[in-house]
Amino acid sequence: MCHCYIRMDNLTAVLISDFEYPKRVAFTMMNKVLDDFSIKYPPSAWTSAGDHSLTFPELEQFLTKYQNPKEADGMIKLQTDLDETKIILHETINKVLQRGEKLDDLVDKSEALSMQSKAFYKTAKKTNQCCRIL
Repeated sequence: MCHCYIRMDNLTAVLISDFEYPKRVAFTMMNKVLDDFSIKYPPSAWTSAGDHSLTFPELEQFLTKYQNPKEADGMIKLQTDLDETKIILHETINKVLQRGEKLDDLVDKSEALSMQSKAFYKTAKKTNQCCRIL
C-alpha cells in the first residue's frame, strides 16, 4: 500500500506499507515527520537543496516507533484494550447469569421443600391427634 501526503507548502511524504497497516497511523506518522523536518529545515533550505543533501536521522526513530502501530498510536491501543474489556465483561455477565439460574433453582427447591414440610406438619398433626396418651 502506498500512502502519499502533500502539505500546502508542497513538502511531501510517501510511505509504503503492507495492506494491514492502518491508514490513520500512516498519515499521522507522515504528518509528524514532515512537521519535524520543516522545523529542522526551513522552506528556503529544502527548496534550494539537491537530492540527498539534507539528512534527517530522526526518520529512523519514527520508523522504529511506528513499526508496531498498536504501540505508536494511542487510539489503536485504546481500541485493543476496549475489545479485551468487552470480552471480559461478556464472560462475567455469562457467569452472573449462570449463577442467577442456579439461584432460581435453589429458590424453586426451597419453595418445594417448604411445601413438603408444611404437608408433613399437617400430616404429623393429624396423626398425633389420633394417638393420645390417656
